[in-house]
Amino acid sequence: MSASNKLPKTNGINMHKQPYNARESWRVFEIMSEFVESTERLNRISPAVSIFGSARTAEDHPYYRLTEEIARQLSDAGFAVLSGGGPGIMEAANKGAFYGKSPSVGLNIQLPHEQNNNRYQDISQTFRHFFARKVMFVKFASAYVVMPGGFGTMDELMEALTLVQTGKSRKIPIILVNSLFWKDLVQWFRNTLVREGMIDAADLDLIQIIDEPKEVVAAIFHHYETRGFEPSAAEREIQLNL
Repeated sequence: MSASNKLPKTNGINMHKQPYNARESWRVFEIMSEFVESTERLNRISPAVSIFGSARTAEDHPYYRLTEEIARQLSDAGFAVLSGGGPGIMEAANKGAFYGKSPSVGLNIQLPHEQNNNRYQDISQTFRHFFARKVMFVKFASAYVVMPGGFGTMDELMEALTLVQTGKSRKIPIILVNSLFWKDLVQWFRNTLVREGMIDAADLDLIQIIDEPKEVVAAIFHHYETRGFEPSAAEREIQLNL
């Protein structure tokens, strides 16, 4: 590079990045507003259960019908149901709750290829940032119900397991539905992660595998039967630091 083509010295500051850096700094306020708005809207939703699963599941698929039934039973039992607000399993979860007794909540996400929000939402909140949305799924959930799904579903499952395992979130039921779908993954946890010392054998106790809708509801009630659904003072402090 010739001397005439060299960039001017700027004490280590790349002047060409300044407009981008300014936008990036102001984005912090957008993120703050997303947390504030969603927290204020969801604070009155309690108790609630977050349901996850594939967006690609068709309405006539057994997984869809099973999810709808689980959500309906949870809603009739007094739980608000939170889903990602999109199609597939998310729609089935919202649909089941929508026709039940408790609120159906969609935590929708803006994507490059626009996600179509399903129509079965009593409360609809849209996010631009995945991480803010994920915090809300954990923060307001008394339980996680994880249906068959792909990378996004696995992401939510691993996030919940990590937060509970490390004590960054209160312990809640994490229920995997459909044993045939999940058994190989859990077996890999046991035969590889535990055997190699990557996790403790006791960490597998964070997971329950259940097939029947009524048993999903019963497992959640069993977890809270001696303590109630409201977080303790110590758990509230933990939730503040998610």
